[in-house]
Amino acid sequence: MSAPIDLARVRAALGGAPVSSLERPRRAAVAVVLAERDAGLSVLLVKRSERPGDPWSGHMALPGGHAEADDQDLFHTARRETWEEVGLDLQQAELIGGLDDISPMRSSELAVRPFVFWLAQAPALRLSPEIAEVLWAPLTDLAEVARRTTWEVAIGTARLRVPAYKIEDRVVWGMTLRLLDDLLTRLSGLA
Repeated sequence: MSAPIDLARVRAALGGAPVSSLERPRRAAVAVVLAERDAGLSVLLVKRSERPGDPWSGHMALPGGHAEADDQDLFHTARRETWEEVGLDLQQAELIGGLDDISPMRSSELAVRPFVFWLAQAPALRLSPEIAEVLWAPLTDLAEVARRTTWEVAIGTARLRVPAYKIEDRVVWGMTLRLLDDLLTRLSGLA
């Protein structure tokens, strides 16, 4: 990606872009929260706490979770989950747009809707017990080919090598990597 990644570029890439919708019996939403940091426009990533029975235990992810019956819509789900997980109220954030719905696995009954938000500056966060840590990852760093690697993961009884981003000692893979790749692909289309 040759041009710098700034807010104007993100707005241009996502403004009016059609978003594809997946029909699945279970629904969830995530917030792709962008904010200006010293290293430039950055995305908020969370590391999920280690919890028995949680399929995403210990993974790097985006704030979000399952829709609840009293959620008005998936937009509300993304905002509610972000508040619950990291204490970030997105009511004052600018909704830039969305990315295509995604499923964690092809056979999954879950569809996840990503909403992209922008904050003028990154606020202090309050982590829930579900979240072990947060990381603001500069988009320009994620766009660097050198950050791409493969990572060995255990899925059931199988061990697979999967594409991943390496950020310091953290690894981003799976659905989160695919969502970030979708965003970066849209941004590179404006290069």
